[in-house]
Amino acid sequence: MRRYASDGGLADAVAANEGDVRDLLTGIEGFRAYYMVRTSDGGAVSISVYDDAAGAEASNSAAAGWVRGNLPDLAAAAPETTAGAVAVSF
Repeated sequence: MRRYASDGGLADAVAANEGDVRDLLTGIEGFRAYYMVRTSDGGAVSISVYDDAAGAEASNSAAAGWVRGNLPDLAAAAPETTAGAVAVSF
C-alpha cells in the first residue's frame, strides 16, 4: 500500500493514464489487483495485491519510477509504503 500526500491530483493523473499504469503493474509476476483510492483528506492511497512480497516490492519500485518519470510535479514527496499479508478475504 502506498499513501501519497497531495492535492488529489495524483489520483486524477493515474485515472487519466489508466492504460499505462495497468500495463506496468499487470506485467509484474504475481499480479492480482490494483486500487487507487482518493482519501477524505485530499491525498491518495494505492493498494496493489500480489502473490508474494517480491511482486509487491517490484510494484512499489515500478510505481515510484512511473510517477517520477511521468508526473514529476506530483512526485515531490515519496509515498509512505506499508506491506502486509491478507488477514481476511471474501
